[in-house]
Amino acid sequence: MPDFWGIAAILAKLMLYVGVAGSVGLVIIRTAFGDLVSPIGDRMRVQAVVLSGLALTASVLGFMLRGAALTGGADGMTDPEMLGLLWQTPVGDVLVYRIAGAALIIIGVFTPHVSQWIALIGGLIALWSFAQIGHVPELETTGVRLLLFLHLLGIAFWIGVLGPLRALSRRPEHIASAATLGHRFGQAAAVIVPMLILAGLLLGWLLLGDLRALVTTGYGQTLLIKLVLVGAVLTLAAANKLRFVPAMQAGDDKAARHLARSIEIETAVILVVLAATATLTSLLTLPN
Repeated sequence: MPDFWGIAAILAKLMLYVGVAGSVGLVIIRTAFGDLVSPIGDRMRVQAVVLSGLALTASVLGFMLRGAALTGGADGMTDPEMLGLLWQTPVGDVLVYRIAGAALIIIGVFTPHVSQWIALIGGLIALWSFAQIGHVPELETTGVRLLLFLHLLGIAFWIGVLGPLRALSRRPEHIASAATLGHRFGQAAAVIVPMLILAGLLLGWLLLGDLRALVTTGYGQTLLIKLVLVGAVLTLAAANKLRFVPAMQAGDDKAARHLARSIEIETAVILVVLAATATLTSLLTLPN
């Protein structure tokens, strides 16, 4: 069982994942489907700022928790010498990436004319930070880091559409926009999701090195649970695309309510997936 600092690290990492994926995803959706989400544009801007603030808070908290983990006590969270040593490592570099990324998203959201591009650059910087530390960089291959970055970009795109699609589906006057957004996202997802799955499987294979590790190691077992949950998310997404969205395009109001409910369930499962990922990257070590 993880100790207090281990649990704190998992929660901070979960906050970070939600904040980064959520804010970057909203920026991507505003950039790609701005015409369709314009009725809820102000709401999305506020959400992006809140989620960026969450990511920023989690980044700083995670940095301080590393100090506590090294000293074995809460004093390590504010120990200037310990934090100074951490600042000189890749952990400090990543903190800079994440602070810069979150700041650019917040600035970009409220900057006229070029706002979405400033925010998008910030989002890409924040996503790239995850390829700098953790298990993937241990493989010491630039191509693998790029693969992880693309994998995260696809995840952010997926997560980013859920809130706007649900919000539009719950407003009778915007059901047509919701149906169009769902259809256009489905077209993009038909290309992105297979690539997302392939990248995830390849990363898993590179990290584990042996399929037997899926059942013989704690890391593999947690990864297996994550894969099962991802399968559940894919099933829900398929139902949305093949059943509810076409019905909404035909003017079925009930389908819009069903879609909103399905998205709520999908979001809950994704949170569990992110929690499993936080556990993998915070506590568990790679199989030898």
